[in-house]
Amino acid sequence: RWNGGKAKDSPIAFVGKGVTFDTGGNSIKTASGMEDMKGDMGGAAAVTGLMHALAARKAKANVVGIIGLVENAVDGHAQRPGDIVTSMSGQTIEVLNTDAEGRLVLADALWYCNDRFQPKFMVNLATLTGATMVALGQHYAGLFSNNDELATRLTSAGQVTQERVWRMPLGTEYDKLIDSKNADMKNIGGRYGGAIIAAQFLQRFVKDTPWAHLDIAGTAMGAPSSEINQSWASGFGVRLLDRLVRDNYEG
Repeated sequence: RWNGGKAKDSPIAFVGKGVTFDTGGNSIKTASGMEDMKGDMGGAAAVTGLMHALAARKAKANVVGIIGLVENAVDGHAQRPGDIVTSMSGQTIEVLNTDAEGRLVLADALWYCNDRFQPKFMVNLATLTGATMVALGQHYAGLFSNNDELATRLTSAGQVTQERVWRMPLGTEYDKLIDSKNADMKNIGGRYGGAIIAAQFLQRFVKDTPWAHLDIAGTAMGAPSSEINQSWASGFGVRLLDRLVRDNYEG
């Protein structure tokens, strides 16, 4: 937590998915490319880097950073397809695919953040879906939001920093695809619109708080080299969110 603003001001909040290695669990991934799943903590890494950057320059804002750190592996206690789990919110989730684990981590992290800190807004970052890469490639992150002002500010910050985002839709037509007969919701919704389905899942855990979800699966790891990124792990999101704070939330 960084308290650089006025004592009475509510904080702004950033939440990162931190799956330190993702085998897929019992819904196991193929061996080819699994070594890259050490990068499935890109969202948590970005939040950590952002908090360091804000503190280092003594940003005049109150900021909370939340990271959910787990490993998704197979053992005798691992989740099984068909399991029903209860989230921190009390909502129940039918786990149909254990490789859609990041959204379970974020669900509790977002709920905790909102309940504990009552922030002005929340932005979460996650290497969440391959579907985002199919839609946008590796040059833009997917942006989903319930708040037009926040989405516009993120888009503008992305253009300035060259960590660009592209807004994607949300809607009841997509939300109903994760309804479950056995629980309050299921963690996947079918073949199509996978990035949107994941975002709809997360939205069920933010109440009415202004919120944005950045799906950085294509930009956080293995992205093409550029003027601002010469490594396999790009740190995508640090520049973007630092600029968001600098331009809009420092008083």
